[in-house]
Amino acid sequence: MKYKNPIVRGMYPDPSVCRAGDKYYMVCSTFQYFPGVPLFESEDMVNWKQIGHCLTGTSQLELNGAGTTGGIYAPTIRYNNGRFYMVTTNVSFGGNFYVYTDDIYGEWSEPVYVEQGGIDPSLYFEGDRSFFISNGEDEQGANCIRMCEIDIETGRKLSETRPLWYGSGGRYIEAPHLYKFGKYYYILDAEGGTEYGHMVNYARSEYIWGPFEPCPGNPVLTNRNLGGYQLQGTGHGDVIEDKNGNWWFIHLAFRQIDRWQPFHHLGRETCLVPVEWKDGWFYMGNGTAALEYELPDIPGTQQTLTFCKTFADLSLKTDWVFLREYRARQYEFGQDYLKIKASADDIFGLGYPSFAAVRQSEFQMEIQCRIESRCKEAGITLFMDERHHYDIYLNNDSRVVLRYTIGCVSKEMQSVQMQGNHAGIKITADALGYRFYIVENDVGNTELGYADTRYLSSEVASGFTGVMIGLYAVDDAEQTAVFTDLRISHDE
Repeated sequence: MKYKNPIVRGMYPDPSVCRAGDKYYMVCSTFQYFPGVPLFESEDMVNWKQIGHCLTGTSQLELNGAGTTGGIYAPTIRYNNGRFYMVTTNVSFGGNFYVYTDDIYGEWSEPVYVEQGGIDPSLYFEGDRSFFISNGEDEQGANCIRMCEIDIETGRKLSETRPLWYGSGGRYIEAPHLYKFGKYYYILDAEGGTEYGHMVNYARSEYIWGPFEPCPGNPVLTNRNLGGYQLQGTGHGDVIEDKNGNWWFIHLAFRQIDRWQPFHHLGRETCLVPVEWKDGWFYMGNGTAALEYELPDIPGTQQTLTFCKTFADLSLKTDWVFLREYRARQYEFGQDYLKIKASADDIFGLGYPSFAAVRQSEFQMEIQCRIESRCKEAGITLFMDERHHYDIYLNNDSRVVLRYTIGCVSKEMQSVQMQGNHAGIKITADALGYRFYIVENDVGNTELGYADTRYLSSEVASGFTGVMIGLYAVDDAEQTAVFTDLRISHDE
């Protein structure tokens, strides 16, 4: 049987994985979205079920004013002596910290901060000793991977921070993880930037502080020379051995929209490649990441990629995310509806808009929803960031408005007068574009416009996120918008 990449689709970047008993657990970056750091569980490394988030309280996650390049950067998850640890960076507030839990299905601790800079932190445990790794600079200002020993109870440094490895010469050295396999310590990194030049390199040493010898096959994973191939930007990830003795590298990549159009708008996604060993060195796939791999004989494993969700299927614990904070009084989630109390904050700024979103996870997509509202705006936004989004909404004059915002230009493209304060809307998508409709049962669908996906891409918008499907409401008087009959379907 074969499995397809990405294995977790949509904006789930910077994956890290650990094993506890016969199960595996994974975390990903979330940037300006709340709650932070989605937590997944798997029994086979291919099919992942989200079971919650690691950062669910405002005391754990301060995102005031955080934009698409702020907030929570790459996390690492580790399991040691019966306890799970998740370490990450809030680049907007506080820097590097970790949280922990003894119950993977329960709450996580308050943050424990570590006084070491850089991003993409990781933990390594050996006996009763704990080590903290991140990227950064040495005393001469050279980029490197750095490490110190810490007291895992308090985060206090027990040693000075020392450089471990300077990488293989690529720009933006990041994503460090330290392992010990057999007699060697292995230091893994990502270089080249989380773009089309992304790559994975590593080195090994018999001693924890080095010196480290680079792998002769570096880079061991990159798609930088596969021009036109859909899967690009392969890099940042984590090595793991499964319970059956198979070795894997779980990593990020993104899907470009067309062979001749190097744009991606779904965000960086989670992929999986097999790892093989030779003479004490490990190699990932054939050096590139493919869209499809043969799966080892794991009984009962069958990959499912289709997606169809309604209000009844979407969980507040796992699916819905919010911009910078979840303010419960603004939302009422029902089995077949969502009521949103409008905020004066809109989706153009860095405030706290009334906005509940799920990730777009496939190119082929259809969204349908009915809206009843007297708000200034209430509708659906295809949201990349504050300056790049497509919106279709009902206004307080009972008009359905289609608006495109691309950088410094925001324009109402079309509007249609409705008979009352309600409307049915529909969006369809493929890899290259979105189409927007009004749905009227006695008339049929009225198309309002078409918009290119590339203007919501990272190549245009910059930043590190992907398109979110947001339901939102804006009004100075805190009017309530009612959304019903939601159906979001994706087809791989």
